[in-house]
Amino acid sequence: MSGIGLPGRPQDVRTPSGGTVRVRQAGQGPPVLLLHGWPQTSVMWHRVAPGLIDRHTVVLADLPGYGDSTLPAGAEVAVSGKRTMAADLVAVMAALGHERFAVVGHDRGARCGYRMALDHPGTVSALAVLDILPTADVLARAGARFARGAIHWFLLSQPTDLAERLVAAEPEAILGRGLAEVCDPAALDAYAAAWARPEVVHGMCQDYRAGFDVDAADDEADRGLRTISAPTLVLWGRRGPLGRESDVLQDWRVWAPEATGRALDAGHLLAEEAPGAVLAELAAFLPATSEYRRH
Repeated sequence: MSGIGLPGRPQDVRTPSGGTVRVRQAGQGPPVLLLHGWPQTSVMWHRVAPGLIDRHTVVLADLPGYGDSTLPAGAEVAVSGKRTMAADLVAVMAALGHERFAVVGHDRGARCGYRMALDHPGTVSALAVLDILPTADVLARAGARFARGAIHWFLLSQPTDLAERLVAAEPEAILGRGLAEVCDPAALDAYAAAWARPEVVHGMCQDYRAGFDVDAADDEADRGLRTISAPTLVLWGRRGPLGRESDVLQDWRVWAPEATGRALDAGHLLAEEAPGAVLAELAAFLPATSEYRRH
């Protein structure tokens, strides 16, 4: 990852579930945890993180099972559920000295982020979610167009090792679709290097299995009973899948009543397609909502 110039020195932190999380930390000020999406790693923030470190302590983390983070050997699907991921990452941040922090997540990282805000309201000072709707809402609405456009949801979540074998045979075709058009070549090389490792492919599959087997049920259990109290920023791509939704903000306000946000002129990969716009939104949002507490 160092080849693309990410800020901070890499270090591995053990998690309560028994795996490790690879993090980089740089900057000074209110802490912000950046969580990437599928099929990427923390490298996806390389155009955003440098613009935050002058006013924030930025922590870049590979999600458990992705990149250079690991799952415990033989871990059950529930370990890849967003509830466990969130608890593990809260512990990682505490180990780094951050008891309260903002979370910015894209795609799968945003799913972990909103679960963290629901389960750990005293820890998350602010939440930004990039280009998702909550998992239970996505699955409840899934129709033919979603199934064709997001085939990886259904492929990777198959309960046997079929998904792992298919991805290993055609990683570029399954994982790399559309990335070359928007990603820096060095970032794409970093992603491809991660995909080449069987444990990473397995981690991605476990993540999607957990979406169906664990995460949607956790969302439904909370629906109407718990909401996100932290200030919440919602950003999505006008040219991405959520650009077809009628009212993204209204959907999010069911879960985060005070949510604000807007569509950006981009597709799904906001931080790589429109980093300037993402930075501008985060700069306006984070200073007023983050609280700095480092021990």
